[in-house]
Amino acid sequence: MTEGFSRFTAMSSPAPLRRSIQLLGITAALTGAFVAGSVWTGGNDPAPRGTGSATGAPLALVGSGLSAPESCDELLDWYVRRGLSRVGPYGWDQGYYGGPVVMEDGMVRGPVPGAGPVDTGSADTSATAPSAAKVPTTIRVTNDPNGTNVQEQGVDEPDVVKSDGRTLFRVDGGDLVTYDVRGDEVERLGSADLVDLREGQILLSGGTLVAIGENPTMSRPSYEGYPTTRVMVLDVTDPARPAVEHTYDISASTVEARLHGDVVRLVTRTGLPNLPFTQNHRDERSAELENREVVRETTIEDWLPTISTDEGDPETLVECATVALPSNGDSLGTMTVVGFDVDDPDARSVTGLAADTELAYFSVDRLYLATSAFTFGGCWEVCMQQPSSRLPSWWPGRGERPGRDGVSQIYAFELDGEATRFTADGEVDGSIRDRWAMDEADDVLRVAVGATSATGQFNSIITLTEDGNDLVELGRLDKLGVGEDIKSMRWFDDLAIMVTFRQVDPLYAIDLTELDRPRLLGELKIPGFSAYLHPLGERRLLGLGEGPSQGRGGWGAQAGLFNVTDLTDPKRLDLVSYGAGTSALATADPRQLTWLPAQRTILTVIADWNRGGQVASVSVLKLNDAELSNRMVEVEYGDDIYDVRLVALPDGRVVLVTGDDAEFFDL
Repeated sequence: MTEGFSRFTAMSSPAPLRRSIQLLGITAALTGAFVAGSVWTGGNDPAPRGTGSATGAPLALVGSGLSAPESCDELLDWYVRRGLSRVGPYGWDQGYYGGPVVMEDGMVRGPVPGAGPVDTGSADTSATAPSAAKVPTTIRVTNDPNGTNVQEQGVDEPDVVKSDGRTLFRVDGGDLVTYDVRGDEVERLGSADLVDLREGQILLSGGTLVAIGENPTMSRPSYEGYPTTRVMVLDVTDPARPAVEHTYDISASTVEARLHGDVVRLVTRTGLPNLPFTQNHRDERSAELENREVVRETTIEDWLPTISTDEGDPETLVECATVALPSNGDSLGTMTVVGFDVDDPDARSVTGLAADTELAYFSVDRLYLATSAFTFGGCWEVCMQQPSSRLPSWWPGRGERPGRDGVSQIYAFELDGEATRFTADGEVDGSIRDRWAMDEADDVLRVAVGATSATGQFNSIITLTEDGNDLVELGRLDKLGVGEDIKSMRWFDDLAIMVTFRQVDPLYAIDLTELDRPRLLGELKIPGFSAYLHPLGERRLLGLGEGPSQGRGGWGAQAGLFNVTDLTDPKRLDLVSYGAGTSALATADPRQLTWLPAQRTILTVIADWNRGGQVASVSVLKLNDAELSNRMVEVEYGDDIYDVRLVALPDGRVVLVTGDDAEFFDL
């Protein structure tokens, strides 16, 4: 059973939310794992420029939209050719369109001639009863055994807290702190110094813990300034004395990390190299020529990331022959996927992709990667209806920039031990907002896409299957949320729940029992919107989001209880309003929600911006069939509100983790 949800950007809160501390970087990166990567126990420096020698077995990409370089020279030439199209008088991408593009409050400053009519068509709302042989339903979802509310059951995600039911491990600043949770009180056991690791998060497998974060002491080689990565492997068999065994520094940012059993996978992003460009404002033509020469003089080392082991000398992370070259778009950079067993981190599988993106979705045995098409936000009515030929030359939709033709590229991979093997690639019209918009069940990929210049003014559900090396469309349902943005998705074996928003909150129930013919079962329109959905058994669904405050003016956080027994007629049974100026933090970071099915209780963190600063309370929501009862418990203040976690233990107790403490929480 695939169990996922989708989190998209919510409306502005009364006070700004700090970015999610997820190492995942929101969303997710386009990993470069196209076949089983080369497994190595040391560095493999690429051949110097001019030798033309390959550094590994070539990728098996026959019949796909990818190719493999035969040498480091060929890979470097590929980078340089694309780099020359991305450089201007002020460096990378400066003056790329030949004129200014300014978007402000959804408006475009620039000539957009002949704006056409806006498509006001609506979805086919005729409710079709599901097959009697297979009725789509929601299912009960619990946390991962290590205590994290994850996208996919069986695929653990990094967090600031993990537990094996006996010991609780948490990141506290630059330290790993351990606690015994078997007694009547939470007892501190010991700690380890996570030297030079910032924004750290952890994965736990048996007696090994892997901490992943940023290394502020390491130079940032990318033009975009992406943070570099530090990975620390610790022995925690004696939780009172956790010990660092190995430290690895990668000159790329980690945008996704997952644990499949005992295998850790990191997806890293290097981006465009930071080159010594000139900026001559008085002679842009000369400056551009000089900058193009700077790109031509780069070496392969400028483009590929490095890794250092235990403070040793840096070595090239990925071999030239294992970097796949896409034929579509002009995304430029280096993505890598690193896979290793927690008990043997020096034996790694590493593969790469010559691209730059941050969108990846992991199922139990598959990895789907995508470059998402460019979206125009609120300027649809003015801009998006125009065919490319009618737009001015400086308009983004006219260029060859990554994804800005309105099409998203998707790559499918099989997960095999530490390795990841390419299986198929394809494309869809529309924008894939983040990893939560994708889901896999029964070897079929289901994707929720938003509007771009290649689509109508609506959202769609598309199903795709593998045909040889091609991802081909199996079925689709269009015209969902006409003129609206997707706010949340939840996927099940044979069902999808979508929430869109502009003025009201339509909730759509979509039948996926026939994957070649997705059908709209029913919809519900209510004020506000749900930015995060969580199933509460087979008949109930929780929606966390924002809406008009009950009792006082303004908008604030709200929790809605939905009856999904009859999917042709979903209903909202109850609503808890937290008041104007509040936010449900789980809408930005789902790890701040815990569902306790045995107690029929939801624990979620609510921030209040009305009390002279950031104040967080735990909302204890009790589910009583058709209604929710609520109790608020104030727990944290300031920036530490984003680190609040509620970790469910196997015996039914819950540990409350705040910025500097851990204790049992009274349910």
